Amino acid sequence: MRSQEEEEEDMSRQVRVLNVAEKPSVAKAVAGILSHGNLRVREGRSVYNKIFEFAYTIGNQPCLMSMTSVTGHLMELEFEDQFRKWHSCDPAVLYEAPVRKRIPQDKQALQRTLEEEARRCQWLVLWLDCDREGENIAFEVVDVCRSTNPHLNIWRAHFSALIEREIHQAAQTLGRPNQLFADAVDARQEIDLRIGASFTRFQTMLLRDCFVLPYLEEEKKLVLSYGPCQFPTLGFIVERYWQVQAHEPEEFWTISCFYSAESGDASFSWLRGRLFDYLSAAVIYEMCIEEPTATVCQVTGQESRKYPPHPLNTVELQKRASRYFRMSSEQTMKVAEELYQAGYMSYPRTETDFFSENTDLKGITGQQVRHPQWGPYAERLLNPEENLWRNPSNGGHDDKAHPPIHPTRFSEGEPGWTNDHKNIYELVVRHFLACVSQPAIGYGTHATIDIAGEQFSAHGLMIIAKNYLEVYRFDSWGASTIPKFEVGQQFIPTRLTLDSGTTMPPPLLSEADLISLMDQAGIGTDATMHDHIKKCLDRRYATKDAHTRFCPTNLGEALVMGYDDMGYELWKPYLRAMMEKDMKAVSEGSKSKAQILHTSLQQMRHCFLDAKMQKEKLLESMGLFFERTQSGEHRQVGENVSPCNACGVSNLALKRKPDGKYMVGCLNFPQGPPTPSPACIFSCTLFPGSLSYFQHSTEVVWIHFHQWFNSWSLFPSVIASWGPNLCRNVVWLPGAILEAAVTTEVCSSCRPGPVFKIRFKFRRAEIPLQYSSDYTGCVGGCDDILKDIINVCGSGGGARGPRGSGNGNLNRVRTCPTCGNSGHQPCECTLRRTQLPQPPDHQPNNLARSPGGEEILCLCQEACTLLTANTEANRGRKFYRCHSRLCDFFKWEEDQQPMQRVPEAEQRHGQNRMGRKKSTHRADVANTANLQGSRTHRGIAGDGRFVSATGETSQSGRCFRCGDPTHWANACPSRGL
Repeated sequence: MRSQEEEEEDMSRQVRVLNVAEKPSVAKAVAGILSHGNLRVREGRSVYNKIFEFAYTIGNQPCLMSMTSVTGHLMELEFEDQFRKWHSCDPAVLYEAPVRKRIPQDKQALQRTLEEEARRCQWLVLWLDCDREGENIAFEVVDVCRSTNPHLNIWRAHFSALIEREIHQAAQTLGRPNQLFADAVDARQEIDLRIGASFTRFQTMLLRDCFVLPYLEEEKKLVLSYGPCQFPTLGFIVERYWQVQAHEPEEFWTISCFYSAESGDASFSWLRGRLFDYLSAAVIYEMCIEEPTATVCQVTGQESRKYPPHPLNTVELQKRASRYFRMSSEQTMKVAEELYQAGYMSYPRTETDFFSENTDLKGITGQQVRHPQWGPYAERLLNPEENLWRNPSNGGHDDKAHPPIHPTRFSEGEPGWTNDHKNIYELVVRHFLACVSQPAIGYGTHATIDIAGEQFSAHGLMIIAKNYLEVYRFDSWGASTIPKFEVGQQFIPTRLTLDSGTTMPPPLLSEADLISLMDQAGIGTDATMHDHIKKCLDRRYATKDAHTRFCPTNLGEALVMGYDDMGYELWKPYLRAMMEKDMKAVSEGSKSKAQILHTSLQQMRHCFLDAKMQKEKLLESMGLFFERTQSGEHRQVGENVSPCNACGVSNLALKRKPDGKYMVGCLNFPQGPPTPSPACIFSCTLFPGSLSYFQHSTEVVWIHFHQWFNSWSLFPSVIASWGPNLCRNVVWLPGAILEAAVTTEVCSSCRPGPVFKIRFKFRRAEIPLQYSSDYTGCVGGCDDILKDIINVCGSGGGARGPRGSGNGNLNRVRTCPTCGNSGHQPCECTLRRTQLPQPPDHQPNNLARSPGGEEILCLCQEACTLLTANTEANRGRKFYRCHSRLCDFFKWEEDQQPMQRVPEAEQRHGQNRMGRKKSTHRADVANTANLQGSRTHRGIAGDGRFVSATGETSQSGRCFRCGDPTHWANACPSRGL
């Protein structure tokens, strides 16, 4: 028994220690571990942040511990009072306005608790999260505590998991807080505050009251926020959407070969891949079916391995949870944080993807042997005879603060766990077990065959040992077998087909894709990426469908489009990525906080001032999607040119854009007609390549007019219903115009009139030499000189889609890439694109007639055009073709009968979604004749079935292009045209 004197001496040597954790749950867990449950609880000033008291020895120093907590950041950065109101100053002033850190009203009770406890203590131990953000919170706590006790001895506990081993080790190996980490966060906070506040105030005050935004009761309080990380995140979404919109489907052809034998089946792929020229593909295919004997020219086999993933970090956790469980990044981090605080997994915010040498990997594995699903596999891992164990790979990333994410406690599922908790815990455990497992082993066989000089290949895989795939059910390695081939072996393929397909646009970004792009570009940190994604959704800049794919809203696309037109690509990741690198340099000590603040803020202030000068571009982009309010700013317009033939309500007027380019547009844009007008017939008099639209009830239907081959004519009349909407009828004028003015001279041919001519002054160096720099012309569609100048110089319209993408020269308008309509998101689309029938009135300029004066008709029953061949073998010969290239009609001028490459019955094809007819050239082999019976006179043996390029049974001895039995396709006179 110790004497009373010894106990009193120990008490006199005790140090009172104030311990502060980042969350109440962490404080409770740490106190419980250190005290072994022997603690006393009392209330603090805040009802949510209790104080736990217990005795503990740090080294040889007996301590009386008081453990409490904060709730995240204790302080917030803000401007001084005179700059806080939105209308108190020019937003540009915010780049230099004084800022301060203060404790908000709702956390002042926490402040009093810390002040009172610190006054009685000698040590302060900080148990904040071990990342840069946690370090910054630690210094906020230090500032509050030192305000009442400047002599505190400050210590920092570093831990990665709320388990007994980690917590005791952290308590016995205390260090000092890192001021550089805190400075990096301070710099980021100030940069984000100044940039975000200035741009948010600017665009909200500029746009909110000028346009009718579809948010009804929330419109008055709507904030159009801008964030240095939020906008690049939105930019990724919009850029991918523009890529989808800009995609023009192209038809391609490929030859497929299939062989079936008793030992298995083999599907051979054409080594050319795909061809976009039908004639070339058809000629090669015809050669193959004429001589279809396949010769095996190469057979290789080798062992292959599929390696397990690297240890799990935060970015991979979010990506895999999204891919496997369709969980949002926000929900993933929320659940992971709860599992961490409950002690079931390590700290979920880490960049590290390799384990240090002193990590007890087998001890972690041994905790899982009791689990009914993966326990037997964990037991085999620990058995040396199984030879399953493998030290985990090194992913090459180390944040020098936390190990990779791994399980820290065994569980079969707790009573309060949701399915999300079970899924995340299972993913963490299975991923860890996979990391310490041998790779899967397989044996791959590769065979190459030759058919008429064309090579095809097939690949087979036999899995020998699944290894890590046994436990990591999220990965797969599809096994496939092929027959045993030998070099020199010959056989007749079972099927040989010419298949057609259409190129597809890239898919909209999934959440896993978006996180990958953010990670590669350095947008945000592993712990904040989910916050930036959530902010884009909360601000209605983007939507996310059930398949976790993102699509921009009208508002999000309009904002990105406006900044893109300014030339400063603020929606691109480059600026933010540079800032993130600078902040990392601060945390490493190679740059100072003052340095990066000065550089970053000066750069962004310049961008902001330029954006203010070009605010009209934001107004223009918003005007493409939203109707103007009566109080909104109106664009300056010039003199009237003609009545608007689209809406029938207003006039077309000459306008000059802020960038100096000219256009002729309807005065009903952007205000729109005041009341609905009845259905009307309007004639679109736009240049080819232009875009017009009409709206029926609430569904906007966009019509893309076909640019006729070798001709430039006016567009036909279209019947449409006109609702109470904007009129975007516009004619983009040549981009080389220096000056333009409407004259009193009226065009005698254009209708509806009067159509006044415009006097142009062109830049001499930008127009063809044969034309004068001073010219008076008509924009009604009759002026060939204007058309020629636009052909050479281009128009002055803004580029659609991302800058430099070459997607046209008209107003960019957001339409669904699936159906071409607006009013809904592509992920919500249930409609098919409205098809526009071919205009019946259009006739080409060079109509072809026979010597008797009769028109030469193609398979479309339209007049052909007479063209001249320019190939080496036929240069100078004239031939007839469909003027719109919608069918495959061909005829030499000197011939009496047309050479039809494809029977007319095969030309009964539909129209694609752009209104252009689309032929189908898939060769179906289901009902073809047996090759052995139909081609024995050609010396062909076997049991394969073959078809011609048109889908019919191949007929030996006849040209497949023109049907002439006197020659083969490779000698056809029309070859090469």
